[in-house]
Amino acid sequence: MRKSLAHKAIQICDEKMRTKGEGVGLSFYAFFKNKNDDPALLMEAATWWIQDHKLDHFEKAAKIKHLLQAL
Repeated sequence: MRKSLAHKAIQICDEKMRTKGEGVGLSFYAFFKNKNDDPALLMEAATWWIQDHKLDHFEKAAKIKHLLQAL
């Protein structure tokens, strides 16, 4: 996953945890607007989430943040 997407995803994880609590779950769709304006970037996130890490559809934001920080 490219660094710019990872940085944005970490910010989103932080925001979700700040507003909804440490146990909040999210999917990789949370990193994007409700429209598919960058299919390649969406597929990059999906590949990282599904193929590389074999994550469930919803995962704890804290877990995702930890994985992203390890990049």
